[in-house]
Amino acid sequence: MSITITIDKKPFAAEKGETILQVAERNGISIPTLCFNQKITKTTSCFVCLVKDAKTGRFVPSCAMEVADGMLLESDTPEVWDMRKTALNLMLSEHSGDCEAPCTIACPAHAQVEEYVREGKKGNLLEALKLIKERIPLPMSIGRVCPRFCEKDCRRNVVDKEPVAINDFKRLAADMHYDSYMEERKPLTGKKVAIIGAGPAGLSVAYYLRLNGVASDLYDKQPEPGGMLRYGIPEYRLPKAILDREIAHFTKMGGIAIHCNKELGKDIALADLQKKYDAVAITVGSWKSSAAGVEGEELAVGGIQYLEKIALAGWKGANPGKTIVIGGGNTAMDCLRTSVRLGSKEVTCFYRRTEAEMPAEKIEIHEAKEEGVKFEFLVAPVKLRKENGRLVLTSQRMTLGEPDASGRRKPVPVPNSDFDTVADTVIGAIGQKTIAPQGIKATKWGDVEVSKENCRMEGSIYAAGDCVSGPATVVEAVAGARRTALAILAQIESTEFKEPYLLNVSRGKWQSLKPTDLVYLKEAIERKRTPQRLIPEHDRTATFKEVSLTYTQGEITKEGERCIECSCTAKGDCSLKKHSETYTAKPDAMIGEKPNFGYDVRHPEIILDRGKCIKCGVCVKVCSEVVNQNIIGFKFRGFGTHVDTAFSQPLPSQLCRDCGKCIGECPVGALDWKLKK
Repeated sequence: MSITITIDKKPFAAEKGETILQVAERNGISIPTLCFNQKITKTTSCFVCLVKDAKTGRFVPSCAMEVADGMLLESDTPEVWDMRKTALNLMLSEHSGDCEAPCTIACPAHAQVEEYVREGKKGNLLEALKLIKERIPLPMSIGRVCPRFCEKDCRRNVVDKEPVAINDFKRLAADMHYDSYMEERKPLTGKKVAIIGAGPAGLSVAYYLRLNGVASDLYDKQPEPGGMLRYGIPEYRLPKAILDREIAHFTKMGGIAIHCNKELGKDIALADLQKKYDAVAITVGSWKSSAAGVEGEELAVGGIQYLEKIALAGWKGANPGKTIVIGGGNTAMDCLRTSVRLGSKEVTCFYRRTEAEMPAEKIEIHEAKEEGVKFEFLVAPVKLRKENGRLVLTSQRMTLGEPDASGRRKPVPVPNSDFDTVADTVIGAIGQKTIAPQGIKATKWGDVEVSKENCRMEGSIYAAGDCVSGPATVVEAVAGARRTALAILAQIESTEFKEPYLLNVSRGKWQSLKPTDLVYLKEAIERKRTPQRLIPEHDRTATFKEVSLTYTQGEITKEGERCIECSCTAKGDCSLKKHSETYTAKPDAMIGEKPNFGYDVRHPEIILDRGKCIKCGVCVKVCSEVVNQNIIGFKFRGFGTHVDTAFSQPLPSQLCRDCGKCIGECPVGALDWKLKK
């Protein structure tokens, strides 16, 4: 018998006995579902498919409610969306796991870390490089200079306090295949963008534009491209022959041209570029050394200027004599270690806090000490003067007081503690600032001012990299550049740029976890991190040869076996994640203690992770109604309800391996194959 119902003010014919969901789907109306499955009887447990009955004001599950003549239904109003979001928030409040591996979340570029490590472990270094280059277009450089955000959040730290050597997978994959691999590119569209600055941000903007068919011209005031990679990072960390190979790839892509010795405001004008190009991207970096604000500091040389001068001379220079470097960051470490290589027999770092508060990477501090650098902690400069042809630095001792805005304890001067140090060279490396080009809007800190939503300064002018964020890392510049490129593409295509909402449920930072808090798909292999091989000590201090050596393929395979593969096995097809992102549901919308029913990996190929289970009942009914087995079912009632086998026995090995139907129907990966693809 045919009846008529109305959904979102449109009438539709329906048959008595049909559900609202069936009628909606037949007429192209999308309603989300989690517990609905055509192969089994109704479970009506998730309530994500709610619609509103306008006559009664009730919200009803469309998967179970049968139609009635004259129904007036709403499926796409803010009120309905809010109710669905509430249902999703409720499920997320009990849902545990890791949607994405912590290493991937920690990476500023959000490279697929776990995936490329897995490919590297299997020996598929070309496939690893393909994954890497989706988010990191400069893998040879970043594989050498990245501060390894990923490793700092690696869950392997829970096992033995030694993270997987993730960055070395990037380095080996790039060293092996970078020259021969060429990514797919869309045909050139005729659109072109001007990019001011050919450093990591500028090159990355050009890269992502070219992937999408947009050409670019990069302009740089230096004699050669590379920016901070060439003029700010020493040769011993990043050989410039490697950088040259890396940059050559960009011009091989077609549609990317690099023009050096071209300075904005001197050789080229912003107004002319706006007329000639579809958009302009400012990626000029942060090249001004921060001032210490002490008397006579003009007698010191800025850290980045010191490195730049030596770089322009081909990493050669006069012996700086007795050298003092003021500062505790990575640029300070680069200046210290560069001075050693130029022949200085006495190189000292003055830092106003303790070693524990130094922002430089621990490996950089360690290697500087190995090379003979001395450290004076809790020391701050007071004034600098010239006396008898040498420099005299007056400093004062410090003690640590209360934490400041950075979270570190603030250094406080010790009264009557001043002392003098004679030196030949004093380098100030306490930070860097942006010099915004003339005509470019700047913030009160001097960085280029752009919209947080779309990286746009005004009109068709965009910006990316250190000149927007302030001095940061190469990988952070690359991440910002990708976002800027996507915003430019949106403008060119006359669409709105909006970053998608990404849900990430996490078990937490490794520092707060115990080994028993983790889910192991396989037993964690007992093996310490593969040591980094270095060149002989004499070569380290007397030459600018690259200090660290690339892992061998055998070493990478063994290192990859240490990865415990933290991310969800179903992260590519989890319906809860998909719907939560559509409705912007949040894991912390409803805060409380999550039930912990543990997980079961006793089956050789299947994992039952009860923490992910949303109690939809699909697996239970598939097993009983489709397979005619009753292997799994619900245990207990109320908040203690969870899926398990009878008497908590292991899943039958042969039967479940050959069947696997419950795995195919689970919407969240609570039941899944252990082997990740």
